[in-house]
Amino acid sequence: MLRPVAAAGPGVLAHPTVDRYLATVHWLLSTLPAPRRDRARLEWQEHEVAMLPLGTLFSAVRIPGQLVAALTGCTETTELDAFMGQVLGGGPVICDPRHFRYYALVPAGMPRRRQRVAEVWRVMGVEFLGLGSYLGVPQVDAVECTRVRASYWSVPMDSAATLCSPAAVARLIAAGRRSTYPGVEE
Repeated sequence: MLRPVAAAGPGVLAHPTVDRYLATVHWLLSTLPAPRRDRARLEWQEHEVAMLPLGTLFSAVRIPGQLVAALTGCTETTELDAFMGQVLGGGPVICDPRHFRYYALVPAGMPRRRQRVAEVWRVMGVEFLGLGSYLGVPQVDAVECTRVRASYWSVPMDSAATLCSPAAVARLIAAGRRSTYPGVEE
């Protein structure tokens, strides 16, 4: 489930966790045309993952788990998740533990300059996924790695439209490249 909102000062509007949860679900489903939204809800109920199109509201950068593990020096799921949250400023990240990949959700209009750099990093298994791509997005409350879960939120999406900074994602990948692939040119 989403983290509770910290106590707000007088005159500050705070949204309860349930409201943020519902707003996030609605925002994610709005990537689909209305007739497909019920099917995605059903996919979440039956499989805990729904295939959502990328490139309209958000895109994703696929990052190999080996790159993240090389930066942390560990392979413990909870430590890797905490690292991703810290390095990416709390922006949402999906983890696919079966294939040991992370998907940092970024704005759909990620600057072309960053997309070109992502092309260079493809050698390392990093890939920018935008328009024309789909991503298996877990239920909003799937925030722990389990043996039966295909994917989960390594860093939960705390509210609708809150995404990772492309610059933070680029810094993470550059640090991983220097650590893991010293011979690869940028």
